[in-house]
Amino acid sequence: MAKKILVVDDTDWNRDLLVQLLEEDYEILQAIDGAEGVRMTEENKPDLILMDLGMPVMDGWEATRRIKANGALKHIPVIAVTSHAMVGDEITARDAGCDDYLAKPIDEDALLRLIKKYLA
Repeated sequence: MAKKILVVDDTDWNRDLLVQLLEEDYEILQAIDGAEGVRMTEENKPDLILMDLGMPVMDGWEATRRIKANGALKHIPVIAVTSHAMVGDEITARDAGCDDYLAKPIDEDALLRLIKKYLA
């Protein structure tokens, strides 16, 4: 059975890019904001989450904090995939509970290496 990856991003183009890159090897779920990402994580228990940080409704930092605060979900790796690439943004993402961090534009090889690392 294919591993499930939840892609949480408010930009259609970014989600589509990740789906095209990953759908051959993984079951892909999609959420358009942090609140939907938290709900879908609770309902579907994905094996990995790719989390944008800057989103409306609920941002990725808060969504990650809520997922990591839930004992039934905190084991799920969260990789921040974000255009927040200033000095300190990675530290802030990790402080919120992100297990790893990848700046946009996405380096596809680096992303695939991170996914394999967490889903091995």
